[in-house]
Amino acid sequence: MITAGIAGLGRWGRVLVNSVQGESDRIRFAAGCTGRKARAEAFCDENGIELRDGLADLLKDPGLDAVILATPHSQHADQVIAAAAAGKHIFVEKPFTLDRASARAAAEAARDAGVVLALGHNRRFHPAMVKMKELVTGGDLGRVLHIEGNLSAPAGFRYKGGDSWRVAEGESPAGGMTGLGIHVVDAMINLAGPIVRVSSESHRQVLDVNLDDTTVMLFGFASGATGYLGTLTATAPIWRVQVFGTGGWAEMHNYGRLTVKRCDPADASVRPDEVITYDAFDMERAELEAFATACQGGAAYPLTPAEAVHGAAVLEAIIKSAAGGGPTTVAAD
Repeated sequence: MITAGIAGLGRWGRVLVNSVQGESDRIRFAAGCTGRKARAEAFCDENGIELRDGLADLLKDPGLDAVILATPHSQHADQVIAAAAAGKHIFVEKPFTLDRASARAAAEAARDAGVVLALGHNRRFHPAMVKMKELVTGGDLGRVLHIEGNLSAPAGFRYKGGDSWRVAEGESPAGGMTGLGIHVVDAMINLAGPIVRVSSESHRQVLDVNLDDTTVMLFGFASGATGYLGTLTATAPIWRVQVFGTGGWAEMHNYGRLTVKRCDPADASVRPDEVITYDAFDMERAELEAFATACQGGAAYPLTPAEAVHGAAVLEAIIKSAAGGGPTTVAAD
């Protein structure tokens, strides 16, 4: 079992703690820090977590094998670099960073220090997404032509009065992309490979806080495939990813259903729908346990640092395009 500290004990940091604390034999949280310490005292007492003054206190603790960063997006790069210098394995929430240059610097720091760097795209671990990946890599869907998705939620309505760091200037450019849509971007990279072109629009139509509520994107992939994505912060929740190929399509709709529709390019014949249903699955526990396994020398974390850097480059291009930059090329190594 690895022993971890967590920086950031707001809503999402607590979700991460609750997914494994006292439930996992691979990882446990022993210490934590947060920007609003008084608000976390009761939670830490209940979970046996020693509440520290800051990240520096976690990094100098020889009893901690790793740090989990559930902190504001703009802080991630510097925090990853500091954790790597301290020899701690690192799990960082998405988005990795807000631009390619800082993402690359952070990834290189972890590589040079020889520590595990894991990015928290929890949907990668859901059995339906694993199945979709198998369908693509196994050739069941033929050549991938197009991929589309939507991740939306009423998150913008939670930020009454603008008291959350998520609506602070610079933390959530392009609206729901940083907190929501970036998960779909990762799914697209996972299923269809690198993205090379982006065109996006982002608007605030109804929210009173500093957050766009409607963001839409078109993508071009290195493979020649196309894609589009919508992410809204002022509507009911949805997760949907659908990949189309010459042999059919597969759609993950929310977290309980995967539908596969196959066709035969030779004669255009179509097979009946195959519908696979899934029980509730703890994606946060799965990603943290995969991180712990990698820290102990087991299987590598399934999302590579190179993919994390590419995701940041795509996000940077989306932000630039949405700010009036028009169709934008994604920076590449």
